[in-house]
Amino acid sequence: MKKGLLLIALLASTGWAFAQEKTAKPKKDWSKIDLSDRPKDHFLFQIGYLTWLQKPDSLTTGGIPRTANVYFSFDFPFKTNPQFSVGLGAGIGTDHMYFDKNAGRNLNIINNTGFQFNNHSGADTLNKYKGIKLQTAYLEAPIELRFTANPEKPNQSFKFALGVKIGTLLTAIDKTRFERDGAGQLQYTTKEKSKKHFNSLRLAATARIGYGNFGLFAQYQINDFIKEGRGPNLMRPFTIGLTLSGL
Repeated sequence: MKKGLLLIALLASTGWAFAQEKTAKPKKDWSKIDLSDRPKDHFLFQIGYLTWLQKPDSLTTGGIPRTANVYFSFDFPFKTNPQFSVGLGAGIGTDHMYFDKNAGRNLNIINNTGFQFNNHSGADTLNKYKGIKLQTAYLEAPIELRFTANPEKPNQSFKFALGVKIGTLLTAIDKTRFERDGAGQLQYTTKEKSKKHFNSLRLAATARIGYGNFGLFAQYQINDFIKEGRGPNLMRPFTIGLTLSGL
């Protein structure tokens, strides 16, 4: 939790320091600038490395866990200073967490007791996996306070944004690929869908910093990922990665 908040705070302080430096200059008459070429709507694509902060040792992750987000947002510049604006949007956020296929355990999200790995014994030790993945997808509404150093030419300017995302869980899927199972069956994939162990509401703090259409982003889930009593309820997803924005 501390690592996620620290990184977001670092991005925030960097952008704020830059904004303060820019705004410390004599006031500009913003009524004389031309914002006709500034787009009012934006398409954002984000890809990043995902981790679960405060994850218990019993959850052995592997592979390259990742987050992929796609949003469409509208930009509303401040009339008094169009360097600052509010961004409102909507889109889909997905997380793909991979688990250690050699751990001798597999995920089980359809059980009634909670989010857990299955311990293998007896014939189950013959199971051999190609991959184990938990995929979650959210319908999200990001809200941002944005700063653009040159509002007349946003595609050639330093940018910074700080905000929050509110999301609702659409689906949670456990996808397991077998090379061989305990019964001797070869090369097949199982999919289990269940949202009952996961919080349906996601609240996340976000930060972005970049130049033109490219930048870095970080997001940290503020509330618990797993429902209380259904698993490790202090676990929080955190992602840092790349942003591509534009029309």
